[in-house]
Amino acid sequence: MRREPPPFRRVEVRRTDALSSRFVRVTLAGPELEGFTVDEPAASVRILLPTPPAKELVMPTWNGNEFLLPDGTRPALRTFTPRRVDPSTNELDIDVVLHGHGVASTWAADAQPGDVAAVSGPGRGYELDPAATHYLLAGDETAVPAIGQLLEVIPPTTAVDVHLAAEPDAPLPTHPGATVHWHHDLVEAVATAAIPDDARIWVAGEAATVQRIRKHLFNERGISRQQATVRGYWKRGLSEL
Repeated sequence: MRREPPPFRRVEVRRTDALSSRFVRVTLAGPELEGFTVDEPAASVRILLPTPPAKELVMPTWNGNEFLLPDGTRPALRTFTPRRVDPSTNELDIDVVLHGHGVASTWAADAQPGDVAAVSGPGRGYELDPAATHYLLAGDETAVPAIGQLLEVIPPTTAVDVHLAAEPDAPLPTHPGATVHWHHDLVEAVATAAIPDDARIWVAGEAATVQRIRKHLFNERGISRQQATVRGYWKRGLSEL
């Protein structure tokens, strides 16, 4: 038996904003977001979406292991970075990759004000090391929102190397100490990156890819596990997006 996740909060789409050729920001809002807070960057929330092609939201039931709809099927649940939370307006922003298929991508591309959804979370985020003088951040486009948050909170005097397997117009904030590198092969990018001995490392993306990066960092480079956070965000062949 698994512990039940935080309860769902019903929300509606308030607006959408195109951020780049591949990203759209969906602003969710509603009175049930009152008291919803996210204390750390690179945290997560689960978004419950209407099951296509319906627009009506059906709430699932926890069976001790997973959420199921009344007909026994699994609901459309997707995980995102809570990019911005505004308690004064009960708003939550999520940035969604538009890749031409998948429940979440289609939903975000077609979202209209008033469309319903529900939010659960937040999940754990990333605790910055106040003594760190260098960061390496790496990921594919699903990690762009979290990397953007990290760039906003890492001190401006800290050196940051960013390695992204994404389109060069991916929405990233500027950071005075950051150098951004664009790649096709994220594993090779990290394997050839210069990593100072005291660097802090954060990597996220496709599960098999980050597993290879994890093995390289820990087994080949001898990086301490306390120095690096490596997270699988999605699995190739599964419709998480």
